Amino acid sequence: MAQKQIAPRKTSEPRALRPQALWKKIGADYLLTNDSGHYAWLKEKDFAPVTTGTMAEKAPRFAELAAKGFVRNRLNFNDLASKWKKKNAYLYYGPGLHILVLTLRCNHKCLYCQSAAVGAGARRTDMPEAVARKSIDLAFNSPSPGITIEFQGGEPLLNWKVLKSAAVYARKKAKASGKDLKLALVSNFSLMTEEKADFLLKHEVSLCTSLDGPKALHDRNRICSSGSSYGETVKWIKYFQARYKKQVPEYRVFKPSALLTVSRYSLSGHKEIVDEYVKLGLEDIFIRPLAPIGYARRLWDTIGYDAGEFAVFYLKSLDYILKLNRRGVVIREKMASMMLDKIVNFSDPGYLDARCPCGAAIGQLAYNYNGDIYTCDEGRMVGWEGDDLFRIGNVSTHSYKQVMTSATTKVCVVSSNLEAQPVCARCVYKPYCGVCPVYNYETQGSLWGNMPSNDRCGLFKGTFDALFTLLKDPEKAAILNKWVAK
Repeated sequence: MAQKQIAPRKTSEPRALRPQALWKKIGADYLLTNDSGHYAWLKEKDFAPVTTGTMAEKAPRFAELAAKGFVRNRLNFNDLASKWKKKNAYLYYGPGLHILVLTLRCNHKCLYCQSAAVGAGARRTDMPEAVARKSIDLAFNSPSPGITIEFQGGEPLLNWKVLKSAAVYARKKAKASGKDLKLALVSNFSLMTEEKADFLLKHEVSLCTSLDGPKALHDRNRICSSGSSYGETVKWIKYFQARYKKQVPEYRVFKPSALLTVSRYSLSGHKEIVDEYVKLGLEDIFIRPLAPIGYARRLWDTIGYDAGEFAVFYLKSLDYILKLNRRGVVIREKMASMMLDKIVNFSDPGYLDARCPCGAAIGQLAYNYNGDIYTCDEGRMVGWEGDDLFRIGNVSTHSYKQVMTSATTKVCVVSSNLEAQPVCARCVYKPYCGVCPVYNYETQGSLWGNMPSNDRCGLFKGTFDALFTLLKDPEKAAILNKWVAK
């Protein structure tokens, strides 16, 4: 018996809007996004026509939505593909960030340390010069046209001889290879001298330290064996600020930056923390949440918090920063700036935690003092605690190809791909977000994790909720757009 042919449904308007558009209701309005990175806010009255594909072509919002790629039969594939490629360009290169852990020794005992720091006398954890050179050699095997070598610890200034040698060697490698090289140092500045400063500036090493806010808060988080750590940190921030101002314009690359790690002790002092950065002339503040990895995990009940508590702190801080901007004060929030670069400019800001797949191995490599190679610095910390899941080789025994094709590298790529995360694949923030296999593994026992109950997921959602809501306000949007103006 012949099957009955069913005639196609006739409608007055074409079923045009993409049903796979992602959305979320925030307040009274709906936020829509798509994989190219475009977004749109819709009122209640427009939401149903859009999501059912029944919006008339004469509707006031139709042309805008079509231009942004939300109308299926009006897609400009060249435009959409170019935007996707722009914000995912890193997928076409190898790891650009290479972290050299020059020593695990440190003269601080920070409550939230994620660097596996040991006592200042444990010289066995100093990276030998030969290992540093082999690490740099492997780094330059990456096909990435730009290489950043970041010297970390512990406190890397405790292995000053190798730091100097590695910086000079890396510059020679860059000149021979034609690659663009950036050198960076993450230090507590407590062992800085003018002689060391001169060398670092001469060899164009960018400088970053930690500043958790006013003296009482900073010293509470960042305990120094010699007493207060705040004084030396601020002293050298001011020193490098003064040196920066004396540089001729084309060489102004040495302006110091600082990182804020938010502990429970920070939550009641958002205004005081921001004011401290402003007072020191720092133009960026990175309001970075604490992660329960490393030593922070052991003290989490004392210094930790949940995603909701951080969201309140972050929103208060961001609101205060915007108020300062309206008064003419130059200060930006780094997390917001990086996310906005994706949202507004369709660009990759180099924030490896918010990539898809994440930066593990394909965006960065971490080289421990003994030459062991890890997918990332957080993975190295897990290794220090006795679990080498994220170790992918050693500079003395493994080639670049072996490191990049290891089973661990592959599984980190897969597990941090949002398309492999059922909940993430349907999230409105998927075009801008990323997951961290190390965080998932440490907190939930799986590289994939459980996103609905994942605090990191909650932290990111809270941040995006805030940013997209702010972008609805013309005055606030104008300020935020200036932060990422190209």
